[in-house]
Amino acid sequence: MIPSLLASSSSLLLTSALAGAAVLALAPRAWQRLSLSRAKHRSLTGHSRMAQRVARLLPGYAYDEQRFFACDDAPAEVLARRRAGFHALAGQLGERHARSVAWTDALRSGLSDLQFTGAYRVPFPFSPYLRQHLKLGSVGTSTHGVSLTDLDGQTYEDLTGSYGVNLFGHDVYKRTIAQGAAMVADFGPVLGTLHPCVADNVARLQAISGLDEVSFHMSGTEAVMQAVRLARYHTGKRHLVRFCGAYHGWWEDVQPGPGNPLPPRETYTLQDMSQRALQVLRQRKDIACVLINPLQALHPNRAAPGDSSLVDGSRSAHYDRAAYTRWLQQLREVCTERGIVLIFDEVFVGFRLAPGGAQQYFGVQADMVTYGKTLGGGLPVGVVCGKRALMKRFREDHPADICFARGTFNAHPYVMGAMSALLDHLALPATQALYEDLDAKQDRRAAALNQRLAQAGVPVRVANLSTIWTVTYTQPSRYHWMFQFYLREQGLLLSWVGTGRLIFSLAHTDQDFERISERFVAAALAMQADGWWWQAPGQTNKGIRRGMLKEMLHRWL
Repeated sequence: MIPSLLASSSSLLLTSALAGAAVLALAPRAWQRLSLSRAKHRSLTGHSRMAQRVARLLPGYAYDEQRFFACDDAPAEVLARRRAGFHALAGQLGERHARSVAWTDALRSGLSDLQFTGAYRVPFPFSPYLRQHLKLGSVGTSTHGVSLTDLDGQTYEDLTGSYGVNLFGHDVYKRTIAQGAAMVADFGPVLGTLHPCVADNVARLQAISGLDEVSFHMSGTEAVMQAVRLARYHTGKRHLVRFCGAYHGWWEDVQPGPGNPLPPRETYTLQDMSQRALQVLRQRKDIACVLINPLQALHPNRAAPGDSSLVDGSRSAHYDRAAYTRWLQQLREVCTERGIVLIFDEVFVGFRLAPGGAQQYFGVQADMVTYGKTLGGGLPVGVVCGKRALMKRFREDHPADICFARGTFNAHPYVMGAMSALLDHLALPATQALYEDLDAKQDRRAAALNQRLAQAGVPVRVANLSTIWTVTYTQPSRYHWMFQFYLREQGLLLSWVGTGRLIFSLAHTDQDFERISERFVAAALAMQADGWWWQAPGQTNKGIRRGMLKEMLHRWL
């Protein structure tokens, strides 16, 4: 019996030891997984898979006419003002821009882009009624300086920024395109064989980026894709880190969650400006690269603001240059320690902050940097600049092991010509002078506009990162998204994301800004007079969101 007990005890001890060893072996992995979860932002924006599941469950529904004007249960007198104001606004825009509206309507059925942008100008329950009764034109025939003229001859103050392209004013890009075309006119659209201007473009981009080599692509999205591919190729690791809310193009790995039909597989979305995120970078051994979009300095951990998601008054933005600079310096240190490739995605902000881009502006050198938009001199382009060891696409000792990347239109002669002309313009002393005190100038303008808005007693404010501005609101409301249409009536042209993004150029003078400010305040006063900012006693942003959740549950059930 004693031998049997001893054998049993030995077996129990062995089992316990094995279990303990297994726990110890799994502990580091469990701790890494816990650290990763804690480093993600608590909102759905930080949890890509969950956001995608929620998006698929969200029921679509549309307000009827009564609910369109009264979803906040405003009194009858306010509803009457809203109806009258809405139909007057729709009539003014429709009459003033009749040809532009008709042209857009005729094209919409054949152009899917117009269908998408038209549907997502406002929160989805309001969209069908709005599209039926308030129509906008999406066509222009000429530009001059900081203005755009439509098919009806109506001229707008252009605050679209051409999605970030327009940094120096329309006339500069018309000129650089013409100069570029003239430069390569005898060569034509030859592909594969390079025009001589490419050599000068490469040399100047090496100097601007502080990096060894350059490759050309046809879009910013494509440039980011190649930078990530090269980082994976040379590190032998698969995962990339992006930060909550950041945009790096529309391909699967860097746009997880809503907007992409594929779930994230090799992307970690971490909280921006967080010590926990730095801890994850220090712990994990599977991270190839970290992607940085410096635009996030304006709204850390929040997606780019657009009026389609402006469901209450909680939109916020604030830029702290010193704090964001410290964050980038910490990232640089950790990436250097861990052999992680640090990639600056400057497709949007490149050359808006400084002549040498965000690297110069923040004083942080990346391992790779991507450019696009304005660098093409008005034509489409994507550029990757990187360290020599990271840019090589093949291995001499393993010739079949390559990182293939070619594009038919890479280094297209006309694009290279326009780029050369743009880089010439960038190097001019007069252009360099535009960057002097740029932040201070833009901050003064924002402060002056905010003061005028406060004096007018309207619940609207602005925040900015240099020439990139966003509109915020000081009270809860379900109708802030209407403001974009009052701005349009005042002759201020915004992109389809509405008041989420106003983009100024360096060509905007103080006189231009004074004119824009007057129209901006007039639009806010008109919207207020029409009753859209009526507020129920005790109304809060949280209360608005709870009400919307009840609506969705009712529709879903």
